[in-house]
Parts: sequence; C-alpha cells; structure tokens
Amino acid sequence: MPADHSLPETSAPAGVPGAAPSTQAGYPSPSARERRAMLMRLLGTYGTIIVLGSMLLIFSVLQPGTFATIGNFRNIINDMAIGTIVAAGLTVPLVAGDFDLSIGYVASFCGLLVVGLLSSSGLSIPLAIVLVVGLGTLIGIVNGIVVSKIGVNAFIATLGTGTIVVGLNYAYSGGIPLQLTQSREFTNIAIGRIAGVPHLVIIMAVVLALLWVILNRTVQGQHIKAIGVSPESARRAGVAVDRSRIVAFAIASTCAAIGGVLMASNLGSGQVTAGDGFMLTSFSAAFLGSAALREGQFHIIGTLIGVLTVAVGNNGLAMIGAPIFTQFLFTGCLLVVAVALGGIGRRYGRG
Repeated sequence: MPADHSLPETSAPAGVPGAAPSTQAGYPSPSARERRAMLMRLLGTYGTIIVLGSMLLIFSVLQPGTFATIGNFRNIINDMAIGTIVAAGLTVPLVAGDFDLSIGYVASFCGLLVVGLLSSSGLSIPLAIVLVVGLGTLIGIVNGIVVSKIGVNAFIATLGTGTIVVGLNYAYSGGIPLQLTQSREFTNIAIGRIAGVPHLVIIMAVVLALLWVILNRTVQGQHIKAIGVSPESARRAGVAVDRSRIVAFAIASTCAAIGGVLMASNLGSGQVTAGDGFMLTSFSAAFLGSAALREGQFHIIGTLIGVLTVAVGNNGLAMIGAPIFTQFLFTGCLLVVAVALGGIGRRYGRG
C-alpha cells in the first residue's frame, strides 16, 4: 500500500478553521500572564495604600465609637510624629542603597544625653539641643566614612556603631533613667501647641519638607538617587559617591538625634532604651513606603504613608483590646509584607 503522507489532523479553536492551538495544556495564556503582571504592578505601587485602607475599614467597623473619630485620628498623627522624623531620615541612605541599623540606638543615647546636659551640666536648652544633634550628625559622618572610605558593609558598620553607642549610653547613665530638673520649658517643646496644632506635628512637617526638597530639588539629592541606581555609573558620571554616601548617613543620624531629643521632651526624662524600637518601625515604614505610589522606590511621601500604616495598626489593636505582644507580632509581620511589596514593585515596575 502507498504510504500516507498527509499531515495529522489538529483540533482548531472554535470559530477559527484550520488554526493551530496557541497554547499547550498547563501553560497560562499570554493574557493571563499579562493580568498577573498587572496585578503585581498594582500591588507594588498601591499595596501599602490598600493595606492602610483595609485596616481603617476593619477597625472602624470593630470600634466605630472610639477608633473612627476625629480625636483619635488627631492622636495618631501626633503620636507618629517622632517616629516619622526618624524613619524619614533613614529613607535617605536607603535611597542611596545603604542601611543604617544604628538609628534607634542613636535616638536613645541622644534623648538620654540631652536630659543629662540639662540636669547635670546646667546648659541652656538651645545649647544642649545643638550639642546633642551635632553629636548625632557626627555619628552619621563616622558611619559614612567607615562604609564609603574603609569599605565596610553598611549592615555590619552601622550595627557595630550602634553597639558602641549603646555602650556609651550605659557608660553615661549607668543604665539608670535620668530625670529633668527644668522640665517645664523643655517638655513644652513636645507637648506645646501653636494655634491648636501640636509642636510635634509642626516639627514633623518641617523635617519632611526639608528632606523632600533635599532629595528632589537639589543636586546632592540627585546624586544620592544616582548612587542608589548604580554607584559605579554615578562615579563615572562625575558624582562624588563617597561624599554623597557620607551626607546620606549624616542626615539619617541627625534625624535620629532630633527624634531622641523630642522623645525625651515628650517623656520628661531620659530613658536608656526608649528609642531602640525606632529601628524596626522605621525600616517597616520605609519599605512599606516603597510600595506606595511608586514602584519599589524609597521616597519621603511613601515613608510618611508607611509610618501612618504602622501607627494605624498599632492604634487599632490597642482600641480592640489586643494584648501588647500582638503589636510586636504585627510590626514584624508588617516588615515582611513591606519587603515583599517593595520587591514586587521593583520586579514588575518596569513591565
């Protein structure tokens, strides 16, 4: 019998006679992949806002008479002001591609030190604040030099610097909280108001505005952003990479010192470990902010949204009477979610 050289029959999609199937079983169609990529881009750009909106809705339903009130939202904004200043400062080295794990310890030490200078040394309030904030700036400069000039990994360098700061903290205080002797004038910095607006909120707004201008409207800010994209390319373009990294670390530590001073003013005393928790919450806020309005990029407005997300979550948990340990669980889980959302934004942000 003659051999049959005819082509084997194939099943054609309905309505397209003779067309071969476009996909094989088990593989998603291109349209499905596109929808998934679109969803990932949506999460990477608006994930934090979605999380924030969901929490506002849930807590408002659970506690409408206490959580969903103007007074409570005013308290949330006031309570998050110090943390926002510290987190916004941390955002600057993150934009440059560096980490600073010393910010919480710097805040604790500077808050304790300013109380000690006011109570024991008898310095005036402005002079004590200038000296302490200047010390914070110096610590940041040291961090920057160790990382950029010596070449130590930022993670290790700032962890080591932070541990040294903890040692100085205990050496100065003996591990004992310090009490203010001229509390009224100093505490008024944090608890006072101007035209009904708390000082803390005003200071927070000023710091955020300054940092936004530095990052978005100055040559130095553009250099910091360029380093975050590619340090080698920035260097070839004539950017003073080492100097810009030092500036970024100095800004972060300065903001941590400001936060420490405001924290001491708010508490009316110097606590040995009062600012240590800023490290975790600041990183959570910054990474959450990278998934707010931009595709996996650190930016000041995003960090503000990230801090608000953390603050709303903690406030809502307190309102519903959740045990204190749930706030730590919440913040830790939020950090994991924040890093995941930021990674999604960077992976899918450019299509």
